[in-house]
Amino acid sequence: MEDTLGATRQDGHTETGRGSARDSLLTAAVAYAEERHWEVSPGAWLIEDDGPPRCSCGDLDCPMPGAHPATRDWTRRSSSGPGVVRRWWTENPAASILLPTGRSFDAIDVPEVAGCLALARMERMGLQLGPVLAMPGGPGRGRRLVFLVLPGALSKLPDMLRRLGWGAGRLDLVGHGEGGWVVAPPTRIGGFGYAQWAREPTNLNRWLPEAAEVINPIAYACGREAPLPAHVGQ
Repeated sequence: MEDTLGATRQDGHTETGRGSARDSLLTAAVAYAEERHWEVSPGAWLIEDDGPPRCSCGDLDCPMPGAHPATRDWTRRSSSGPGVVRRWWTENPAASILLPTGRSFDAIDVPEVAGCLALARMERMGLQLGPVLAMPGGPGRGRRLVFLVLPGALSKLPDMLRRLGWGAGRLDLVGHGEGGWVVAPPTRIGGFGYAQWAREPTNLNRWLPEAAEVINPIAYACGREAPLPAHVGQ
C-alpha cells in the first residue's frame, strides 16, 4: 500500500508525458479502492491544447479547474470496487480523483501554516494520525492541509470548537462530511499544482482518529494564525 500510493504521488510531479500522468491517475484511483477500500469518484478533468489548461466544465473562471464533481449526481457514481474504478479511468484517464467524505472518513481543512504547526505538535504528543492531504493554493486562497478523521465529525465540529472557546467563524477551519469530497493525489488542479500527501496512507495509519482526539491542537494552531477581533487594541 505504502509503495503503491507513494509512487503514484511522485509520478504526478515528475513525469512529463501526458500518458504517464494519466496512467498515474488510474493507478492511484484503483489503489485507493483496492487497498484502502475508499469510495472513489471520477471528477472533472483538464483540457490541454494550444492554450492554458482549462476545466472540462466550460467555466473559464472555474475556481478548481479539473478538480471538482463533473455531474450533479456525482455521489451516485462512486465505488470502492477496483474493477469499476479501473473501467472509469480507462474510459476517461484524465478524470480527477475525488474521494467522497462522510463515508469512509470526514476531513478537517485548515491553512497550510496552521496545519503544519498542528501536525508537528500532534507528532510530538504521539497522537494517532490518519493521512493528511496538502492542497495547492489558487486565486483568493492559500495552500491547505486536510486531516482525515473518522466519519461523523462534521456535525460535531461546531460544538467541539465552542467548548474550546472558539465561536462560529473565528477560525479558518472547514469540515467536510456527508455530501462533500476531497481531491486525491495525483490530481492536478489547473495551473496551481497537484494534490499531494503530507502524510501518505500506509498500514500504520489505516485506523483513523476521532475528530475529538485531534481538534484541540488543530484549533490551537488555527487560533495562533487567526486575526485578532477588530476591537482588540483599540
